[in-house]
Amino acid sequence: MRNLVLSVIGDDRPGLVSALADAVAAGGGNWERGQLAQLAGKFAGIVVVTVPDDRADALVAAVTALDGLLEVSVHPGQTAGVDPAAATELSIGVLGNDRPGIVHELSAALSRSGVSIERLASDTREAPMAGGMLFEARMEVLVPAGVDLATVRADLERIAEELLVDLDLAD
Repeated sequence: MRNLVLSVIGDDRPGLVSALADAVAAGGGNWERGQLAQLAGKFAGIVVVTVPDDRADALVAAVTALDGLLEVSVHPGQTAGVDPAAATELSIGVLGNDRPGIVHELSAALSRSGVSIERLASDTREAPMAGGMLFEARMEVLVPAGVDLATVRADLERIAEELLVDLDLAD
């Protein structure tokens, strides 16, 4: 079996997930997991599929034939850089007034420590009662064995203080 990673984007309209799922099935693949969303009028996402080695070419042909409906790029799957069994999972929540640089500052600190971001979801919304926009994010990260979790926490808390955002850390 082979893992393939599909990145997809297209103009949002009904039926896109169904068309992609039909193409995966027609190519002999199995939809393993994915993250899909409507963003600014576009439908975008990433999906991991498994397919028998002898059906991989058929699956690639089926999903790339969606051109005009969805642009699909196919990439071979690889193993993760951080061994989840030898790492500490950390959940990071961020909430504060929206401003440029929040994701940049937090992700740079994590990268410097060798921490892998497994999932990142973010959004902006109207700030109730105060006006302006709030930025909210949730990150699931893996802290490799040998990296001091207390140091990672202290770095993130220092940055959150500088950015004036609330930070929620949970292992």
